[in-house]
Amino acid sequence: MVTVKTLKPYYIKVDSRAIRVILAYRHFSVLINDELYQFIPIEAKEIRINRKTRRIENIGARFAFQKDKDIIYIAMTKLVSLPDFLLQLYTIVESYLAEEKDQLEQVDIIDENVSILIQQLEKQNIKRLIDYSLDNRDEEAFNKLVKLIQ
Repeated sequence: MVTVKTLKPYYIKVDSRAIRVILAYRHFSVLINDELYQFIPIEAKEIRINRKTRRIENIGARFAFQKDKDIIYIAMTKLVSLPDFLLQLYTIVESYLAEEKDQLEQVDIIDENVSILIQQLEKQNIKRLIDYSLDNRDEEAFNKLVKLIQ
């Protein structure tokens, strides 16, 4: 039976597309049949999470764990089936995912403000065109523009 004892990132890299949890020796350990195995970075060294889908991207990765001279490889597919692994991983990346949510909310607010500004500018433009049609005594253009502003 495999359980995750510790999962602490060495460091975290964040870009617009992914959150990369970089692992290092003694920052990740598992208990296998009540024996402690330490992560060693000889194969996979990171957990990559897509910021948009919030899914682990490198699902085919294999992590190496060592106890004395015994090395065991555990695939990411096995790790994601462990609730304690997912819980610890979520605890690590939740602030970065919340940050993403805040940024999306800010973009929505900005989009709404831009839409309001565009509507105001369009109304001002129609009023200028109404004034222009009055100056030129263009009754047809005046009637069309008045219908637009209502």
